[in-house]
Amino acid sequence: MSQGYDVLVIGGGPGGYVAALRASQLGARVALVEDKFIGGVCLNVGCIPTKALLRSAEVYQLVRDAQTFGVRVDGSVEADWPAMQKRKAQVVRRLTTGVQGLLRRAGVAVLDGGGRFVDARTVEVVNGEGTQRVQAAKVIVATGSRPIRLPLPGFDLPGVLDSTGALALEALPERLLIVGGGVIGAEFAAIFSALGVQVTVVEMLDRMLPMMDVDVSAEIAKSLKRQNVQIYLGSRANGIVPAGEGLRVSVGTPKGEQGFEVDKVLVSVGRRANVEDVGLESVGVRTSGAGVDVNDQMETSAPGVYAVGDVTGQWWLAHVASAQGVVAAENSCGHTAKMNYKSVPSCVFTRPEVASVGLTEAQAREKGYDVLTGQFPFRANGKALTYGDYEGFVKVVSERQYEEVLGVHIVGPHASDLILEGGLALSMEATLDEIEATIHAHPTLGESIAEAALAARGRALHL
Repeated sequence: MSQGYDVLVIGGGPGGYVAALRASQLGARVALVEDKFIGGVCLNVGCIPTKALLRSAEVYQLVRDAQTFGVRVDGSVEADWPAMQKRKAQVVRRLTTGVQGLLRRAGVAVLDGGGRFVDARTVEVVNGEGTQRVQAAKVIVATGSRPIRLPLPGFDLPGVLDSTGALALEALPERLLIVGGGVIGAEFAAIFSALGVQVTVVEMLDRMLPMMDVDVSAEIAKSLKRQNVQIYLGSRANGIVPAGEGLRVSVGTPKGEQGFEVDKVLVSVGRRANVEDVGLESVGVRTSGAGVDVNDQMETSAPGVYAVGDVTGQWWLAHVASAQGVVAAENSCGHTAKMNYKSVPSCVFTRPEVASVGLTEAQAREKGYDVLTGQFPFRANGKALTYGDYEGFVKVVSERQYEEVLGVHIVGPHASDLILEGGLALSMEATLDEIEATIHAHPTLGESIAEAALAARGRALHL
């Protein structure tokens, strides 16, 4: 039996469910097809559960260091991993239930199963109970991504995990080797090292977080090393073999081949778009090596078919997926909307946090700008000192002639919240003068952004 809708969304992650909600707001009759879990990877086995575990690790460290703040804790302080996992699950369940409620109140029909194109206006939904054909005037593809698996010897052994497997561990390992020093690898290194796990990170490139400003990469590497994380840069994991009850990882380093005996291995070398088994080729949707090709209106090469989120292979960020979902929904409902990626923030939830928006210093110079930069350390910020959390700095990148802000980069406490001011500055094409002229409340961490803008012209007041 075939049902008809104005908009059909395939995939219920942060791109898909937001697209469904926005299309419903615009008066469309909407269906959402999801074969696993509403909220996608981010909500269920990604962004949210990792942050829940990171918060537990932070509280554990804070209680251990309570005497620093004049608080005496009698007895031992222990990390209760099963209890942390239980809390994580409760947070995830509360949020997924909330999203399900939003869809229900919006009148979105949620169809359980996998979606595959029959033609550009018909999608077949398959689940354990059978097959259903659904017709729609417009279709939005939001099938997400999956972790990349390395085709190397031993990487299919038990104990070799992806990020989903790491989140599901029933017990903490004593020794963990992480392959990949990007966002996921850095975040898990922060979580597990805080809980007493011996963590080793192997990164093929010459720095941690290689997509970030070089000063940011250097700072977070220093911080992780202070947290007893061993980091091997310019190194490659070549193979894994069983070793007793654990694993032995062969790693090619600048000093030669080395072996590491560990209990678990986490592979975090990126993600791959889920473009298979959707029938994209049958309706003329063009894909590249990264994912589905789209324009700034999130249109694919097939008229009436849109794509958003990780399946496009562009940003791999939940908040970008949601923004793309809004754009696709509005265009599918007859409006005109375009994506603007100028002020997209990127955040890494390590200890301390990392956040970035706009151009790095190197990118600005590559584009031919005459560059000004200013840095201000959190150790000179009153609020950071009162909280005993003052690692890192704010870095502002601007061009010299008009002093327009080109990028803001932060390592430090609450960087993911502070970066919003940087994003707004880029959106409004603000100058250093305009940041300076904005009175920042005292004592706040945000004062460091104003001080960094002042520092770009040698005028920092508290440094």
